[in-house]
Amino acid sequence: PFESERKLMTTVHAKPPSTVFGLEELEDFLASEGAGHVAFTKGALESLLPRCRGVWDGEQPVPMDDERRARIDEANRDLASRGMRVLAVGFKPLSVGEENDPSGWEQDLLLVGLIGMIDPARPEAREAVITAISAGIRPAMITGDQPLTAASIAAQVGIVTQDDVDAGKVHVLTGIDLESLSREELDQAVGDVSVYARVAPEQKLKIVQALQDQGHIVAMTGDGVNDAPALQKANIGVAMG
Repeated sequence: PFESERKLMTTVHAKPPSTVFGLEELEDFLASEGAGHVAFTKGALESLLPRCRGVWDGEQPVPMDDERRARIDEANRDLASRGMRVLAVGFKPLSVGEENDPSGWEQDLLLVGLIGMIDPARPEAREAVITAISAGIRPAMITGDQPLTAASIAAQVGIVTQDDVDAGKVHVLTGIDLESLSREELDQAVGDVSVYARVAPEQKLKIVQALQDQGHIVAMTGDGVNDAPALQKANIGVAMG
């Protein structure tokens, strides 16, 4: 199953016949590998790409190299900068017995490609942000999306300006950044940062606590069970969904 720590999800399938795949090349490759099953993995590119030994080019596997890696990164940046959520997809042939050993399912993958999905903000979101700002509230967005996607969506709803995004002036704080900050550094950062990306559920609680330590009254919205601790800690918790 998907886990926010791994940012990956994997399913294992009995190898279907080529009539199902519709790809004789893939069927031939799986047969040459002695594959009885196939593992399919999807998730964040930064989690999946390091686990890939190569790329499936539509006909055969080709080794991963710096040129292909750069091309993949460029495609990811292009999709994310347009506000898309990006999923990377890979697969691995499993020989007999490997389907029972989960430790190897997400290793030595072959990258199939990237999927860019548009998950637009609701039309009323921008109006709500503008209303909040006019009332003296400083809105901030906390998301599990990657930084480029987060910045683009933040601009769409009015939390930051598109000009600042284009100029690279928007400071997006990631979950990895949060882990590296001391408590004093975090207290200072939350006063300026309005966009947080790749944030784990427990880090939302840290952000709320740091804002409160600075004397702010914090309202927190959330729609998942992982948001519950931060919703409860906030001065105003708005459970949605």
